[in-house]
Amino acid sequence: MENAQLIGLSRQLGLRRQLDVIANNLANINTAGFKGQNLLFEEYLMPKAEATAFQRPDHPLSYTNDYGDATNFAQGALRETGNPLDVAIQGDGFLVVQGPTEELYTRAGNFAVGPDGILQTQQGYPVLVDGGPIEINSEDGPLSIAKDGTLSNNQGILGRLNMVNFENPQELTLRGQNTYAGENPIPMENIEVQQGFLEMSNIEGVVEITRMIEVTRNYASVSRIISQRDDLQERAIRELGRVS
Repeated sequence: MENAQLIGLSRQLGLRRQLDVIANNLANINTAGFKGQNLLFEEYLMPKAEATAFQRPDHPLSYTNDYGDATNFAQGALRETGNPLDVAIQGDGFLVVQGPTEELYTRAGNFAVGPDGILQTQQGYPVLVDGGPIEINSEDGPLSIAKDGTLSNNQGILGRLNMVNFENPQELTLRGQNTYAGENPIPMENIEVQQGFLEMSNIEGVVEITRMIEVTRNYASVSRIISQRDDLQERAIRELGRVS
């Protein structure tokens, strides 16, 4: 396959992956605490086969390489729900939950009480309060969550929500279910949360649709270039074959 076709295919592969990311963003536009993602691209230079015997040296080939992704951790809009188990974070930080094998971090505060009475996320991960799970008994009265994350009911103070931050949140690894994993969490002392509110996704539908249209057009443009290159090559072979 010719170099021009390989370069075009590298660009198409990157655009397809970018389209998958945009589609995932749109699918989670109503997911509480969801943070938008985007691919990171760089130019990857690869030399042709060496041919030092020629007078003019070979030129490097410029490929497209999607080397990673970036997460937009900007705060989403807060929506009042009136549900006493809903919590929205004001400012930076992450709530800490207990995942299957490790502690995980999330911005989604739409909690629930499980069958065993444990406060948990929608995915069933226990919410950590003072370092461990907490059991909520409905017979002890309504649950109150203060702005500093302190949980209390008619029996008194139950504990304080664990919240952490990271020196560089871009180093967090997405674990699915709207949770992240990371190393060296920094415990937060100045916490501000709002009970009865949810932080919604920070995805802007119009922006994502515009990006999707742009990516689709770019993909079609590269496809046309590859097709024209194929037609040119076919014509060259056909014309050269007629030379006696």
